[in-house]
Amino acid sequence: MSLKVDRDGMAFTFKGGMLPMTVMELASADPEHIREQLAGKLSQSPAFFQHTPVVLSVEQLDEPHLALERICAVCRAHKLLPVAVRGGTDPVKQSSWALGLGWFPPQEAARPRTLESVPTTDAEPAPEATVADEPTPAASAVGRIYRGTVRSGQQVTAPEGDLVVVGAVNAGAEVLAGGSVHVYGALRGRALAGIHGDPEAAIFCRELRAELLSVAGNYKRLEDIDPRLLGTGVQVRLDAGQLGIATLD
Repeated sequence: MSLKVDRDGMAFTFKGGMLPMTVMELASADPEHIREQLAGKLSQSPAFFQHTPVVLSVEQLDEPHLALERICAVCRAHKLLPVAVRGGTDPVKQSSWALGLGWFPPQEAARPRTLESVPTTDAEPAPEATVADEPTPAASAVGRIYRGTVRSGQQVTAPEGDLVVVGAVNAGAEVLAGGSVHVYGALRGRALAGIHGDPEAAIFCRELRAELLSVAGNYKRLEDIDPRLLGTGVQVRLDAGQLGIATLD
C-alpha cells in the first residue's frame, strides 16, 4: 500500500505562541556548584527532572567567559534539557548558537536587578576610558595572545581584537574573537571570528580538525568541511557572503 503525498501543499507554517517554559536563573557560573545543587533538587523533586526544557538565564552573572558547554552537560546529566540562553555578553551569545541553543536578549525588568547585584559595576567603565586614552593602536591594546593548550570545556576570548593561540585548541574547547583567530597548532574545537559581525575577520590554523568554524555568524561544521582540507594549514574567510576555506600554501 502506497501513500500519496501532496507535494503542492504547504510543508509547514510559522505561528506565534506562548509556551510554558522553566527559566533556570544562574547565580553561579561554576559547573560543579550547579551540579551539587541540582543533585540535591533531584532527590527532593525527581518528577520535575524528567526531560524538562529550560532556558538558562545568565543575567545575574558577571562572567564574560562562561563555561556554557559544561553547564549544559551538567543539566543534561540531571535530565534537564537546555533549549536557549537569556542574556550575557556577545561571546555567550555566540557560544549559545555554536552549541545549537537559542538566545534571548535580557529582559528589561531584569537589568536593574543584575546591575545592583554586581558590586563591581561602578568600576566597569574604567577599562573603556583606559583603552580610549592609550596612545598605542587599539588593535594591539585589546588583542590577546594565549600561550598553551586550550583544553576541553575552556573558552578563550578576545572580544574587541585578534586572538592568537600559541598552541592547540582541543576538542570541546572554544576560541572567540571580535577580529581574527590565529591558532599556531591543531584546531580541534570551535573557532569563532568576527563575533560582532566583522566580515573582514578570518581564521588561520596550522592543522584543521575543527568541530565548528564561524566568521561573522557564518558557520561550517566538521561534516561540512572538505575532507581533503583536514589536517592541513588553512585560512577561513568570507567570500561573497559564503564561508570559504583555502590552504595556507
